[in-house]
Amino acid sequence: MSSIAIRPPTEVAGHVAATIDDIFAMIDGWRAVLEHGLSQDGALAAATVDPLVESFAVPAVSGGTLLTGAGFVATPGTLRDAEWHLAWWLGGSGVERAVRRLATIDDPSHEQFRDYTGLEWWRVPAQTGSRHLTGPYVDYVCTDDYTVTITTPVMVQGAMVGVVGADALVDRLERELLPAMRSGGTPATLVNASGRVVTSTDARREPGAILRGEGLIEAVRNAGESPVMLRSGAAVLACGDTSLALVIGV
Repeated sequence: MSSIAIRPPTEVAGHVAATIDDIFAMIDGWRAVLEHGLSQDGALAAATVDPLVESFAVPAVSGGTLLTGAGFVATPGTLRDAEWHLAWWLGGSGVERAVRRLATIDDPSHEQFRDYTGLEWWRVPAQTGSRHLTGPYVDYVCTDDYTVTITTPVMVQGAMVGVVGADALVDRLERELLPAMRSGGTPATLVNASGRVVTSTDARREPGAILRGEGLIEAVRNAGESPVMLRSGAAVLACGDTSLALVIGV
């Protein structure tokens, strides 16, 4: 008889971390490109930003990647030729998968203008100076679907000139992560730092729902490589430094 290999929870958490870390590393590379390009005299302009961003964003969202959007969002007033500016590209769907640039309204007097500096994917990196994973949330601007957004600050001469980042559709992350999560042999749910479900082996736990339980949020935020045990019998493991955690056994 053949037996099915059961992966230990730490290995499952490691697979999640490696998947997200690949996205982190890609975005860190983009940040380096922008910080170098924009540090030149007179380079803080949309005319300089857009070609730089297009050079990495278009390949990143082309084909069958995990990413559905990528780009740069400028700090208001930083670029000399654009008070507000987004350089963001979206991957297509269907057979052709045509890539397009996100159309935006950058005039604050327009009734449909939206101040992006109040949104979590901007606000947290601006406050902390560090990268941040937002979501899952329904992205009504780009995809109308559950999305995870990762952003990190772009710094020039000690000032944040914007954030660079990427969007990943939750259903694409599920296709990548669920096989490993199921291989653990026990129910597993991946949550963000607020206990919001990213994906789960339990179909009743939909992306975006809040996973509740006594001590859960504290355990998620303090989890490490060793499992944190809850009174319910569930175990919580950090997925590296992604800010995500696996809740096992509930």
